Amino acid sequence: MAFGDSFFKRVEEKTKVDKDTILSLAQKLRDNDMKNEGTLREVIKELSHMTGKDVSKEKEDKIIEAIQNDKVPKDID
Repeated sequence: MAFGDSFFKRVEEKTKVDKDTILSLAQKLRDNDMKNEGTLREVIKELSHMTGKDVSKEKEDKIIEAIQNDKVPKDID
């Protein structure tokens, strides 16, 4: 699935995370096991720091569980 510049612009407006950072994180996930708990926690912490949003341990656990059990929504909007 290819994303256009308009997608990245919308994400950047909402999160203040630029396209290069998003692509860097995507590469990190692609190069590692996307279901690996350690990798997921690292990415969640990076995103949390970049966006200035705190993610509780409970919410982090729920995110990881959803990813590992393929319960992530397919519709980005």
